[in-house]
Amino acid sequence: MPQYFGKLPTTEQPWNSLQSVQTVKELENHIYFNCGSQTLVINAVAPNLIRVRMSPTGALSPPRSWAVTQEENWPSVALTVQQHPDSTEIITDRMRVAIAHHPCRLTCFDPHDQPFAQDIEPGISWRQGAVANWKKIETDEHFYGFGERTGLLDQRSQVRTNWTTDALDYDILTDEMYQAIPFFMALRPGVGYGIFFNTTFWSQFDLGASQPGVWSMETRGGELDYYIIYGPEPAEILATYTQLTGRMPMPPKWALGYHQCRWSYESETEVRELAQAFRDRRIPCDVIHLDIDYMRGYRVFTWSPKRFPDAAQLIADLRENGFKTVTIIDPGVKYEPEGDCPVFDEGSDRDYFVRNPDGSTFHGYVWPDKAVFPDFLNPDVRQWWGDWHKTLTDIGVAGIWNDMNEPAIENRPFGDDGHKIWFPLEALQGPPEERATHLEVHNLYGYQMAQSCYQGLRRHRPNQRSFVLTRSGFAGIQRWSSVWMGDNQSLWEHLEMSLPMLCNMGLSGVAFVGCDIGGFAGNATAELFARWMQVGMLYPLMRAHSALNTARHEPWVFGDRVERICREYIELRYQLLPYLYSLFWEAATTGTPILRPLLYHFPNDPQTYHVQDQVMLGPSLMAAPVYRPGVQCRAVYLPSGVWYNWWTGEQHQGPGYILADAPLERMPMFVPAGAIVPMGPVMQYADEHPLDCLTVRVWPVLGLETLHKTFVLYEDDGQSFDYETGSRGITTYTLQQSARELVFNISARTGSWTPPPREVVIEVLGLGEERFMDDGGDRQFRFLL
Repeated sequence: MPQYFGKLPTTEQPWNSLQSVQTVKELENHIYFNCGSQTLVINAVAPNLIRVRMSPTGALSPPRSWAVTQEENWPSVALTVQQHPDSTEIITDRMRVAIAHHPCRLTCFDPHDQPFAQDIEPGISWRQGAVANWKKIETDEHFYGFGERTGLLDQRSQVRTNWTTDALDYDILTDEMYQAIPFFMALRPGVGYGIFFNTTFWSQFDLGASQPGVWSMETRGGELDYYIIYGPEPAEILATYTQLTGRMPMPPKWALGYHQCRWSYESETEVRELAQAFRDRRIPCDVIHLDIDYMRGYRVFTWSPKRFPDAAQLIADLRENGFKTVTIIDPGVKYEPEGDCPVFDEGSDRDYFVRNPDGSTFHGYVWPDKAVFPDFLNPDVRQWWGDWHKTLTDIGVAGIWNDMNEPAIENRPFGDDGHKIWFPLEALQGPPEERATHLEVHNLYGYQMAQSCYQGLRRHRPNQRSFVLTRSGFAGIQRWSSVWMGDNQSLWEHLEMSLPMLCNMGLSGVAFVGCDIGGFAGNATAELFARWMQVGMLYPLMRAHSALNTARHEPWVFGDRVERICREYIELRYQLLPYLYSLFWEAATTGTPILRPLLYHFPNDPQTYHVQDQVMLGPSLMAAPVYRPGVQCRAVYLPSGVWYNWWTGEQHQGPGYILADAPLERMPMFVPAGAIVPMGPVMQYADEHPLDCLTVRVWPVLGLETLHKTFVLYEDDGQSFDYETGSRGITTYTLQQSARELVFNISARTGSWTPPPREVVIEVLGLGEERFMDDGGDRQFRFLL
């Protein structure tokens, strides 16, 4: 009872529910349902994609979605509208949407007449300042995605809020995070669908936490607007969702290598010593990140004249030694009206900083102390901010790391006892003709900072790919940036949590993701760091990072044994680059995640719905990492089929569990029968030398009657945008196996890009190998069983 705990009783404002349909009108694939003062509109965007909008006032807002690509570019959908006395049905060749009239309720059906996304009491409802929708949780239904989320892989029975927040010291109970991506997919055997809640306002999903068997979505925007995507499997749901919100561009190949970071490598001398240590110890590394201390007093787009007196020469020397340099940028611009600071002076003169509702310039406190903040909702500001990156790229900076962009602000100088704030919710942002309150666009701040950065880098280096990293973002952030999971901790629990976090990001359309290896805050033990480096080898973004006043987290600081383990797994990462790069191409063209939970490939195996401590790296590698100290073996679930131990070649039959050896030197890894994995030699950095030997490893199944598998190898120059106009090489490998022989086919390479001269080695486990010089032609090899 609330009075026992000092709380006053509250009475919630009642919800108003959508009532009976009075008239129905069809207009160009839009079906309008008049419910008195309210309007419900159903739009078939694609055969498996339905948009639902409801306005409590009857007047729909003009379109201004920042996440969705233009719907008018989608081909027209063939649909049938059937009117019944008490309902209306909208039918495409992939799904059926039934609208009951009394009261107005929506239910979707798959081609087998199985219901999904079914409205349940009170259906679509609204009250002052909010609109919501309640739907039924079907038996054995599970929920994934939701962007950046802590805890378990399956989010059922959780409340998930979409409001970008500096989630410092987050843990498994944290709700609001750095990213706000109001998208999820629901899965049960035979049925899968996705929901994209098309609102930038504060929003929330309740997945049966308040009422078992019911999930709901609520927004503080003025109308309901969401998309229903029918699968039935995760791959098709994601393909449609990323067609709707955009897909990632190809990153430079070096960005797939190992990244080393710390807050901070404080001087040019320290950075040079770090780089030389990697090369002397023969530990591959491509990227060194510079945190805030490279700047002059934390002023953006500056360099410290004492710690980095000749940044251009440093970056050139690093580049000569095979390293790329990535610098951090924060949105806070130091307030110094008489400080001869061009960024501040230009922004002030052009009225480019966020203002309070009373017209005064908003200020808060971040690293440079009192600071003002660009209004990234304004395209002129985004152009201006993007152009400022030229000061960095002109001296050779290869990538930008966008931080503190939720935005993270305090009301007092850092170091004082202040508290976090954000812009006033009534503050107006954007160009004069399209003003929006911060209440509507808060979740877009980091997203549009990353957009500004990406587009600026593209303008300044029109045919050289750059690397962009962001902490905060919104749905569609994959179009502009990679993402890391913010300030994690050097705890075994955070190592364990990293893979479900990254898998749910991948299931939210964001494929290029990573967590800080070793943990950002705190001190990793030698054992924890070794296990984390093994897991980090799987991350699409492989970056180690550590915080100020913590122990160093470079691969050699924990002793010779851990250094050998780190070297081995970083080397394996570089050997897998041909395979990984092909997965990035798949993500860029279809929206497929790079790191995948088992349910992605086995959606009709309910056992995989809760497996969060095993992952698939693409279709051909499964890893079962160790997440606890002292563990020397662990249970591993193998889905249906034959699986091989990556290290020993031992064969296992799924489905079922096995006990896998896992000494500190070994992360259990498995490959399914028919797996095709192209690999290269160990390099100290991604483009140390041309790929002169490509090894294609193949795992057959002895005694299996038939088997048919394919893998598409993607290649390009790794650095330019020429791939967009056809300068790429695509080779399809096909494995066909009967009871007596295995036939391995190599298709003729397509595309105008040609690799340098190289030998190709086809290794078929247990059956031998074939070698040839690659001329791009088609070939066939036969192996007798």
